Amino acid sequence: MLKIAFHPIYKYQLPPGHRFPMEKYELLPQQLLHEGTCKAENFFEPKILSEENILAVHTKEYFESLLNLTLDKSAARKIGFPLSETLVKRGRIISQGTIDCCEFALNYGIAMNIAGGTHHSYADHGEGFCLFNDQAIAAKYLLKKGFAKRILIVDLDVHQGNGTAKIFENNDSVFTFSMHGAGNYPFKKEKSNLDIAVPDGSGDAVYLQILKKTLPKLIEEQKPDFIFYLSGVDILETDKLGRLNCTVEGCKERDRFVLQTCKDLHIPVEVSMGGGYSPEIKIIIEAHANTFRLAQEIFF
Repeated sequence: MLKIAFHPIYKYQLPPGHRFPMEKYELLPQQLLHEGTCKAENFFEPKILSEENILAVHTKEYFESLLNLTLDKSAARKIGFPLSETLVKRGRIISQGTIDCCEFALNYGIAMNIAGGTHHSYADHGEGFCLFNDQAIAAKYLLKKGFAKRILIVDLDVHQGNGTAKIFENNDSVFTFSMHGAGNYPFKKEKSNLDIAVPDGSGDAVYLQILKKTLPKLIEEQKPDFIFYLSGVDILETDKLGRLNCTVEGCKERDRFVLQTCKDLHIPVEVSMGGGYSPEIKIIIEAHANTFRLAQEIFF
C-alpha cells in the first residue's frame, strides 16, 4: 500500500501577502482523494521529531535558537518565514514524516511525504523556506539504525540542494546528486557529489536527455540500497522561480523515469515533494499529483 505523510499543520498560516503557496499542502491530498488515486487509509499523520534525531544533523545551538524563538533577525530573514512555535513544530513533524516514510518504503518499495524536500537547511542555519533538512535527517536515521549502508539523494528541484550537499560533504555513505537550474538560487552553490547545472530555457527534451543518461549510470556506479527523491515541480515553464521551461508532461515523464528505475532495480525510495511556485495553483497541484499517480501505477 502507498503510504503518504500528511498532517494538518503542513498548511501553515502565513501573513497576508506572503507568496509561498501553502494551500497546496491541503489541496493536494483533497485532489488525490477526490479523483480516487488515494483512499483515506493511504494517509498517516506523523508525530513530532525527537531532539535526538534533529541533533544527528543540526547543531544544538541552532536547534535551541529555533525552539526558544531566539534566532537573530538576519538568520530568520534567510529562512523567509515568520518564526513561531507553530512553524518550528511544523518543521519537526515534516521531518518525522520523512523518517516514517523511509520505514514504509523499506516494506512497500516507496512512500511519500506531502511536504518536505527542505534541502536549503544547513546543519547550523536555515535558508529558502527550510528549517530542518528532512531528507538529511532521515538518511542519518537509516544509517544509524543499519537500515541502509549506501544512500543516494536524487534532488531534481530547480534549486540546488545546497544544505544537503554541505551536510554530507564528508560522508562517504551518502551520495548527493543535484540537477538544477544553472542560473537559479542559490547563487553561491555548494559542491554536491554530482552537480548538473541545466541551462535556463532548456525544456523537456534537453532536461530528460540529461537525466536519462545520468541516473542509471550513477546508480550502477554507487550501488545505493536506498534512494531519496526530491520531486520539486518548479522546473515548469509556468513557475515564477523556475526558468527551465519544462511542461507538465515533461515533469511527469521525469517522475516516471525516476520511479520506474527505482522499481526495476528494487531500490526503496522515499519521495519528498519540494518546490512549486506557478501562479495558478491548479498547475502546481496537477504536477505534484502526477508524482503520486505514478507511484500508485508503478508500484501498486
